[in-house]
Amino acid sequence: MNVFINRVIRAMRLEANLYEEVEADREAMKQAVAVVILASVAGGIGAEGMGGLRGMVFGSLTALAGWVVWAFLIFFVGTKILPAPETRSNPGELMRTLGFAYSPALLNVFGIIPFLGWLVRLAVNFWLLFAWVVAVRQALDYKSTGRAVAVCVIGWLISVVFMGLIYILVKGMPHLPKPPVM
Repeated sequence: MNVFINRVIRAMRLEANLYEEVEADREAMKQAVAVVILASVAGGIGAEGMGGLRGMVFGSLTALAGWVVWAFLIFFVGTKILPAPETRSNPGELMRTLGFAYSPALLNVFGIIPFLGWLVRLAVNFWLLFAWVVAVRQALDYKSTGRAVAVCVIGWLISVVFMGLIYILVKGMPHLPKPPVM
C-alpha cells in the first residue's frame, strides 16, 4: 500500500522518473486501474454526487473505457504520426503512465466545497493536462516536451471529432433554426 500511495504522490508531483518507473513495471497496471477508478469516484463526489451511486458506477466505467481509448489513441499518434527516432513504446506502457497521470484528479473530491468547487475542478483539469504531457513524454521516450504536447493536442482533436460523430449518430443531426419568412 505504501508503494501505491508513494507512486500517486510522485505522479501528482509530475516526477518524470515515476512515469519511467511505472512504464517499465508491468505489475503497475493494477495500480494504474485503481488510480483511474478512484479518480472517477472522487470526481463524482466532487460534483456533488451527480447521479448518485448509479452515476458513480457509470462514471467509473466510462472513465476506464476513456482511459483505454486515450492510451491507444496516444500510442497511435505518438508512434505512427509523430514518433521521435528514440520512440519505443506499447499500449501497456501508455496505459500505465497515463493511468498514474490521473492522480491529480483524486483532488476533485474537494470540488464539493461550496463556492470553491469550480476553482478546484479547474485547477485539477490544468494539472491533469500537465501530468498527461509528462506521462506521454516519458512513455514515448521523447526528448522534447513540445512533441508530447503536440501528440496530446492531436489526440484530443481526434477524440473531439470522434465524440462529435458519436453524438450525432446517437442524437441525430442538430436542428438548424428555420430561416425567417419574408
